[in-house]
Amino acid sequence: MIFISLEGKTAIVTGASQGLGEATVKRLHQAGASVVINYFPDPKGENCAKATAIALELGERVLCVAGDVRDKEAVRALFDQAIQTFGGVDIVINNAAVLRDRTIKKMSDEDWQVVLDTNLTGVFHVCRQAAETLRTDGRIVSLGSIAASLGFFGQANYAAAKAGVEAMTRVLARELAKKRITVNAVAPGVVLTEMGKSIPKKVQMAMIEQIPLERFGEPEDIANAIVFLCSPLASYITGQTLHVNGGWYA
Repeated sequence: MIFISLEGKTAIVTGASQGLGEATVKRLHQAGASVVINYFPDPKGENCAKATAIALELGERVLCVAGDVRDKEAVRALFDQAIQTFGGVDIVINNAAVLRDRTIKKMSDEDWQVVLDTNLTGVFHVCRQAAETLRTDGRIVSLGSIAASLGFFGQANYAAAKAGVEAMTRVLARELAKKRITVNAVAPGVVLTEMGKSIPKKVQMAMIEQIPLERFGEPEDIANAIVFLCSPLASYITGQTLHVNGGWYA
């Protein structure tokens, strides 16, 4: 049995107060990494409460930092706090994302822009800071999506952003190879987060029929793939998009 150990490593996970981000934080922590839980500075404090609850559950080696990835200064502050607390950064997980689903005819400029700003430009801000900050043999893993390949109805903004993330991943893999920093993406299918559970039951049933494994993903399925790509086992894998979708292809 091969055991993945990330002891001595520090990981930043954006959008980590719930869903895939929360599951990834827990898996990284279980593997021995110190984890920085980044969450959107929600005025209602809901994300802050969730992030704090996760931190209390995990105990030591955890730091919560509010910050909007659309703001490059907030991203810089996120990395600075991680370095001040843990001495450096080794792993970055780009998970922060939003949805604003509309058909092209009904999609407003704001619907388009907020998704591109968060899901693509936000990843750029984080990756640019990571390129300056990550220690040798570091890891960057960004969340892509099956939407970038299948083009789901009403997701022109989301699919475009995620396709951009996957393309950026291939470029950064070349640019950061000299420091032995690997850069990969994980493209989930439909996952049973709160977002996934909100899909109407009729639509869920139609989707299940297209998945050979006949089930939706669980957050842990995606987190396990991310932790693998962060581990020494994946040291010769870079510039790739790993599809974790139960075999669902067009």
